[in-house]
Amino acid sequence: MSNAPANYADFYRQSIDQPDAFWAEQSRLIEWHKPFDRVCNYDNPPFVQWFEGGETNLCHNAVDRHLKDRADQAALIAVSSETGLEKTYTFKDLHLEVQRMAASLKALGVQKGDRVLIYMPMIAEAAFAMLACARIGAIHCVVFGGFASGSLAARIEDATPKVIVSADAGSRGGRALAYKPLLDEAIRLSNHKPEAVLLANRKLAPMAIVAGRDHLWDDLRAIHLDAQIPCEWLDSTAISYTIYTSGTTGKAKGVQRDTGGYAVALAASMKHIFDGRAGETFFSTSDIGWVVGHSYIVYGPLIGGMATILYEGLPTQGMDGKPDGAIWWSLVEKYRVTTMFSAPTAVRVLKKQDPALLKKYNLSSLRALFLAGEPLDEPTARWISEGLNVPIIDNYWQTESGWPILTVANGVEKKASKFGSPGVPMYGYNVKLLHESTGEELTVPGEKGVVVLDGPTPPGFMQTIWNDDARFVNTYWKSVPGRMVYNTFDWGIRDKDGYYFILGRTDDVINVAGHRLGTREIEESISGHLQVAEVAVVGVADALKGQVAMAFVVLKDASASQDSAVSLKLEAEIMKRVDNDLGAVARPARVRFVTALPKTRSGKLLRRAIQAVCEGRDAGDLTTMDDPAALQQVKDLVTK
Repeated sequence: MSNAPANYADFYRQSIDQPDAFWAEQSRLIEWHKPFDRVCNYDNPPFVQWFEGGETNLCHNAVDRHLKDRADQAALIAVSSETGLEKTYTFKDLHLEVQRMAASLKALGVQKGDRVLIYMPMIAEAAFAMLACARIGAIHCVVFGGFASGSLAARIEDATPKVIVSADAGSRGGRALAYKPLLDEAIRLSNHKPEAVLLANRKLAPMAIVAGRDHLWDDLRAIHLDAQIPCEWLDSTAISYTIYTSGTTGKAKGVQRDTGGYAVALAASMKHIFDGRAGETFFSTSDIGWVVGHSYIVYGPLIGGMATILYEGLPTQGMDGKPDGAIWWSLVEKYRVTTMFSAPTAVRVLKKQDPALLKKYNLSSLRALFLAGEPLDEPTARWISEGLNVPIIDNYWQTESGWPILTVANGVEKKASKFGSPGVPMYGYNVKLLHESTGEELTVPGEKGVVVLDGPTPPGFMQTIWNDDARFVNTYWKSVPGRMVYNTFDWGIRDKDGYYFILGRTDDVINVAGHRLGTREIEESISGHLQVAEVAVVGVADALKGQVAMAFVVLKDASASQDSAVSLKLEAEIMKRVDNDLGAVARPARVRFVTALPKTRSGKLLRRAIQAVCEGRDAGDLTTMDDPAALQQVKDLVTK
């Protein structure tokens, strides 16, 4: 295994056929305080334990081990186009700040195994808090900043944190969003009360302090300026963090992740998938409230010895607060970014800007742009590929997996991407397509089935659901008849070359007069129209057909939708296109033109909320919505 093959097919096959040898080799990419006794314990399926008996620490691997060779190299680059702040922390600086945060948490009573809930904007202190928790063996639970009080209260009750770390406010589009009142109300609603709250005061919003409970970070930091807090060596299988899945119905699921397996998985992915190299700069435009932020803003790049950019702001907002569709590209030039990670929705936003902005800055350092979070349509992929002239690499994964399931591993073997496909299975993932009813494996190219994983799942994958092993088994592993496999709940097909194409959620299937249609397939067809910038398709209840497809489209030229004659002509063209691509049964009942689609602040389309509004139902928890006016626009259209 030490002489890993240059051929990816052989590399992948080794990971499936010889997992112990394969992952033992990958484990050398991190530092261990104590060697492990057993690579993989799968004695109690579907639960798996990786690197049993070993001891390590995420913070040590992300920060401390780099002090010897790159103490003065940039590690964390905090940029806010909301406040105009731009600050670079070297590994030495980061080491000091994390120890100060760790000392502050310990002073508030946090011990190994305690939970710390982090409810923060995209500021450096959020990364300090995450790394400090990892350093002292506390379990962090990051909740997306700005979550409504009810949703936040539910997470406080589930995680039972000893301390909550927060801030006075976040900022979006130049508007401050006060966090502290939301947090205070969440604590009031929750049956669990934290012992302390640690607050970063950005002076963006007034902040009431609760005596005896609330503490200011600046005050505690001043006390612990010279703190020296060693890393707590943790069992490889010890819990590193929990993170709640978004968009689930009912009680949110706390995805639980280990320590050693996660560190190895991230180190390996930085090398084999992202082709990242120590001393370079990684720029992920996600948020620490989502798993991409954990894996590829904070831990992954730092473990790989790279600088990582933590960005607060819109993709079209300059450092002076004025519109600037090239702000991201200016950062690529300034910090010599080599690898960038974003979401298809963000690219569609940029697609509305002047294409010349893609050529405004020197992007010669950039080797690849990775996109994930939702399916990447071919027109968007082609537009950004031609504009940047670098590989556009789609990748498919989930909060539960922690790192990509499907993509291309250019760090092992250069492999072409295919527009519309996230790629091939990554090492360690035994990916299969199964028939939804019979559980039969589908092997013929082009057959549509449910994407599943055979156990054991690889390092870095979720261990279980926090405090609910039964729900973990029943939700993920017992939903396919006669098979114990991990269900991704996504439809997919595989072509003759082994590339997968994701067709949407199994619960986003439209049943039109007995015909089962994936919303993703209809969206792909519509997005190919030259006038279409974005599209969302949902299934809406229909008394005659069971369901019909309803399409909501954002045009590249917004003024076109204001002209009734033009919009009627475009609607007819779009319907004809779907007829030609998929057949008349897939034709939307209506194509409605909107100026924006409802999305979360991380860029995911709120399809279920659109569907609920169309059917006159409660749209549910919308605390992560970026622009409430977008959903209101949908409502106004369907209730005319």
